[in-house]
Amino acid sequence: MKRWHTAALLAALAGAGAWAMWPGPRRTALRKPFYGRNYAHRGLFGPDQCPPENSLPALADAARCGYGIELDVQFTSDRRLVVFHDDTLDRMTEGHGLVCKTPWAQVKTLHLAGSGQHPPLFAEVLRAVAQADPATPLIVEIKSRRAFSNAYLAALCSVTLAQLKTYPGPYCIESFDPRVVQIIRRMAPGVLRGQLADSYAAWRKEGVHPAPAWLLSHCCGNWAARPDFIAWCARPRNAAIRLCAAAGAMTVVWTALPHHDTARLERQNDAVIFQWYTPRPRYK
Repeated sequence: MKRWHTAALLAALAGAGAWAMWPGPRRTALRKPFYGRNYAHRGLFGPDQCPPENSLPALADAARCGYGIELDVQFTSDRRLVVFHDDTLDRMTEGHGLVCKTPWAQVKTLHLAGSGQHPPLFAEVLRAVAQADPATPLIVEIKSRRAFSNAYLAALCSVTLAQLKTYPGPYCIESFDPRVVQIIRRMAPGVLRGQLADSYAAWRKEGVHPAPAWLLSHCCGNWAARPDFIAWCARPRNAAIRLCAAAGAMTVVWTALPHHDTARLERQNDAVIFQWYTPRPRYK
């Protein structure tokens, strides 16, 4: 009897885990514009940051070359929507501190990697990419922090969606934060949405506690977000990512680099986010 109870408990736990990790239903028509393409990570830029990542020239160049684009958006302190990857200004500009704590009037005066380019507003990027190629598919990552409230994230998602409505090409939204993906599910059910995921080891290296690191790396927020695609790092897939792929989720890999087996990554994934090399724009 005890063995039966143990087996039943393990089966129930496995079922609950699978339910938590399960992606949304396959939506083939929504996937089509994004399928089988290479996406320039933060635009076309090199290790020398010339032109700088997430700058107007790097993003417009990617569109002119026929690539899709993956980029990052977040609020400044006065809630202007800016295209910028890092939480802080320190790496890419002469400024210091959190982007979300810095007003736009200050951010726009800063230089990206010592160039003449400044961090652009999302609206500026959408216009520049549309002028280069209005059919360019965009993967928009909404940046989040643990300290952000649900109300703050809802405002961030709302402004992002409102600005995307001005863009003539296809777009989808992704985030590492399952709360963001869930909000997009509620606000814009007709928009393709994706869950970004990193490995357990990577989360632990960043100082995340073992329990949330495991939950995040195994997409355990999918029960609320039910994403259309999983964007996984360029490492071997864990059991949860394999389960999502088997369940029909679109698979995206980030970030493919020149030293990776890029041909294998293209074979294994429905879309590839790349950096520092120039693959063919379409591979399927």
